[in-house]
Amino acid sequence: QVQLVESGGGLVQAGGSLRLSCAASGNIFSIGAMDWYRQAPEKQRELVSTITSGGSTNYADSVKGRFTISRDNAKNTVYLQMNSLKPEDTAVYYCSADVVLYSDGARRAYRYWGQGTQVTVSS
Repeated sequence: QVQLVESGGGLVQAGGSLRLSCAASGNIFSIGAMDWYRQAPEKQRELVSTITSGGSTNYADSVKGRFTISRDNAKNTVYLQMNSLKPEDTAVYYCSADVVLYSDGARRAYRYWGQGTQVTVSS
């Protein structure tokens, strides 16, 4: 079984910084794209940032220049460095990943999600 576990959320004042981590564990063959999503109260979940296995990145317009995604493939971990935080960044942040499993001579890819970590930015 594969688990994604986020950490690093918390309460911070506007203008502050937080660093989220998400570690994948289990019988993993490889990991493709890893993403960070967020969901604010009464809003739809939105994609914040993506990083491919090769290190290419994409960001939502609302976080460009403030957030940086990175990954450590040796640790199966993805990070989200969040700087210059704003109250509108308040949300539950989820990591997600395309995980390839190897079983019975075959490789199969599945999308897994973490349980989420709360980020609250006070004004």
